[in-house]
Amino acid sequence: MCLMNMILTLQGEPICGTAIKPKRESIIVEDFYKQCFQDYFEKLYDYAFSIVKDNAEAKDIVQYAFIKLWEKRKEVNLLSSARPYLYTSVHRLSLNTVRNRKTREGHHQYLINRETTDSLHISEQKEVKERILLAIDRLPARCKEVFCKSRLEGKKYAEIADEMDISVKTVEGQMGKALKILRLQLADLAMGWIMYLFI
Repeated sequence: MCLMNMILTLQGEPICGTAIKPKRESIIVEDFYKQCFQDYFEKLYDYAFSIVKDNAEAKDIVQYAFIKLWEKRKEVNLLSSARPYLYTSVHRLSLNTVRNRKTREGHHQYLINRETTDSLHISEQKEVKERILLAIDRLPARCKEVFCKSRLEGKKYAEIADEMDISVKTVEGQMGKALKILRLQLADLAMGWIMYLFI
């Protein structure tokens, strides 16, 4: 059912400020409203389109403005105020549509940027981890063993000394040597990564 037919099936109401009998008033309101629709729809559509730049949105805006006018027919004097009311409504609705579209696009762009950043961050983490593991693998055998037991297995120096049958002082020395080598090999990495993994 088109907008005009849908509205005209509603019960007509008197135009504000007239003293015509109720039955005649209903006919006058509907006729005048229909005339407004015929006279202004295309012009209002062009006006809405000039703001929103979208056919479907412009049409929806104008139809909604006419529906609002019909709903407020008791408050708005159709004879004197229909045209300014419609243009004001279309203007406001068009600006709201553009503002809402920009907000949606902003959210959409934020999500895309976030996904891209997250993806790059995951990729960067993987690359850093591979570099660190490779650097650990290149440590001298005893340094590597001490470092892995301390940093990767979370053992205390005393436990490592016991397991490897060496002194705690030797464990400390080997750890110091391992950290020095790793810091040199990974000097170009952000200090945060080194602190996180080695301290």
